[in-house]
Amino acid sequence: MKIYLGADHQGFHMKEKVFAYLAKHDYDVEDVGDQELDPADDFPDFAQLAATKVIGDIGEDPRAILICGGGQGMAIAANRFRGIRAAVIWDAYEAKMTRNDNDSNVLCLPARILENDDSAWKGIIETWLSTPFANAPRYKRRNAQIDEFA
Repeated sequence: MKIYLGADHQGFHMKEKVFAYLAKHDYDVEDVGDQELDPADDFPDFAQLAATKVIGDIGEDPRAILICGGGQGMAIAANRFRGIRAAVIWDAYEAKMTRNDNDSNVLCLPARILENDDSAWKGIIETWLSTPFANAPRYKRRNAQIDEFA
């Protein structure tokens, strides 16, 4: 599984910690930016980069993790792309549910809430990465309906 990681200025420092954590644990991770702290950058740029990488990746189960101040902006921007199911997550239970029920492929994290709570974001990420999609017919049907909206 390839993981694309992106953040705007509000999530930049947390992204650096998340990247180090994922690399240390041998995940295949690619940083799609920003590469340096830029207070004038815009989250839609990084959401687009990550979303198009996930869509274009022919590997097994590509995913992205996006980080901004509240997570919502990244999710809104990423969800503009057909095939992307981005979810703002703030605890491990929701991480499990969004993978199990919705087959989310983009995890959006709120830096304002999680940046200084390493155990929380690590638990969220590990749960999200390790939870399989339930593949129930009703969940597959709903995901297909969502893709028709894009």
